[in-house]
Amino acid sequence: MAEKTPPKITLKAARVNAGLTAKEVGEIVGKNYQTILSYEKDSTEIPMGLARKLAEIYDYPIDFIFLGKTTEYKRFKAS
Repeated sequence: MAEKTPPKITLKAARVNAGLTAKEVGEIVGKNYQTILSYEKDSTEIPMGLARKLAEIYDYPIDFIFLGKTTEYKRFKAS
């Protein structure tokens, strides 16, 4: 049986699915929780190392985490 491809989700969705708060994630990666929340709204400028670390923490493949502005994700998802 072929492996099912995971859906593409936002950074916030990946965090919430992992059962973590922004504050907990901030403590794990050594960033302020507001920085985490900021990247969840607009991850166009997120350092790739941090994006990979978050994907690892969230146990979700980086290729299936939408990186960009959440408004663009909503528009992308609607089409």
